[in-house]
Amino acid sequence: MGYINTIRDLEAATYGLPAFGGNSLLKQAGTVAGLHTAHDIGDTVANGTTNITSTAMYNQLYGQKVWSMLNREVNALAMLSKRPYTSSGWRILKSRPFGGSDSKLTLQFDGSGGGIGADDPQADEIGGVPENAGLSTANDGLGSMAPTYAQLFMSPKTIAHQFDISELAMEMAQIDDGLGDIRAIIREDMGKAHAEAQNKMLLMDLKAYGESSALGNIERNYTSLLKVVSSRAEILAADNSVLMTDPMSNSNNLGKIYGDERHTAASFLDAEVDFNSSYAASSVRPLTLTLLNNMIRNLRIAGGSPKCILTGYDTIQAIADLLQSQERFMDRKEVIPTHNGVRGIKGQEVGFRVATYYDIPLIPCKDMTSTLNASDSGISDLLFLDTDHLWLSVLKPTQYFEDGISNGNPFGVGRLGNQALYRTIGEVGCSFFKGQGKITNVA
Repeated sequence: MGYINTIRDLEAATYGLPAFGGNSLLKQAGTVAGLHTAHDIGDTVANGTTNITSTAMYNQLYGQKVWSMLNREVNALAMLSKRPYTSSGWRILKSRPFGGSDSKLTLQFDGSGGGIGADDPQADEIGGVPENAGLSTANDGLGSMAPTYAQLFMSPKTIAHQFDISELAMEMAQIDDGLGDIRAIIREDMGKAHAEAQNKMLLMDLKAYGESSALGNIERNYTSLLKVVSSRAEILAADNSVLMTDPMSNSNNLGKIYGDERHTAASFLDAEVDFNSSYAASSVRPLTLTLLNNMIRNLRIAGGSPKCILTGYDTIQAIADLLQSQERFMDRKEVIPTHNGVRGIKGQEVGFRVATYYDIPLIPCKDMTSTLNASDSGISDLLFLDTDHLWLSVLKPTQYFEDGISNGNPFGVGRLGNQALYRTIGEVGCSFFKGQGKITNVA
């Protein structure tokens, strides 16, 4: 009927896929110089010591396959659930009808609490009423009350990478070097770069948002998970040139998020963050099992349910060493990425085996940052994510566009060659901040 309810519907509308057809998504891309350098110019790359430029992509001296020596794994992007972008915002519960907005219900026992519907009601005024109680009668414990909601807004971000290939490069690659279809090779590598760039955006250091004078366009990227899973206390501790130079305010990249702000006071926008008492160099502490256990306990008290822990390979090794010293070992389990919250079936989706801690998968990410203020480097931060309430909202899935002389249209691109583009439109969304956690400042 034309409705888009699931990510499969969105893909079908975008790519024209049949209801039970295959998945032809080209999921990645990047930015490289156009392969259109003159073929007959002198090139110093053949001596084996200088970087190979685009000219040498069809040099006779090199082999018939381009091998990558780059680590372009993508994990944060893969682990986030994908949902169609169906609205520009959502409502979120920020306070109970009574008892405040903390993880636990706030009560008073000494007569100093508020009345019906207060943030700190008396323990005997939270719903117990006498027989035949009168409606809207404060003495009988009945009165009008209501929860408080906030509205959050999310604008889609366009992520695009363009490249071009000359007609001569395409033809000579089939003659001199035997590479064959150079377009297919570059298309694949550009696709991986497109995905890697999105993954890097999701793991962008929180400090990048505190350098607005130097990084004025940082908000064009996806909102980083390090910013989503943060708190007013953490940002203030890192502010004022401790880790970041631009002071936090309710109107800059540090203070704003989803149309609201974290600057004025602690709020429902604050995640559970353990950064010790400060970001001073003396506050760096060793990673312990107590830190991990406390974070998991606090998130569960807040109502969260961590589905995965994103961190670096170094931190996973540190956890393994801690467990081995106590003659305890990490279990392993198979993780299968999901679409729209629906878990795939074995054999139909690609899964991978990872270590677990308390049955929570530990997902290694090479781009995970290390947030601390110390002369020596620490280990990677840990993100505890409840992906039921944290997702990538997709307006347009990744698409590949190409036009030019191979398509009979050199005038469209204005050159004797082809131009191509990868493009994805979406943004990170979160509907439960207190259910997300982060441990930083560890070594």
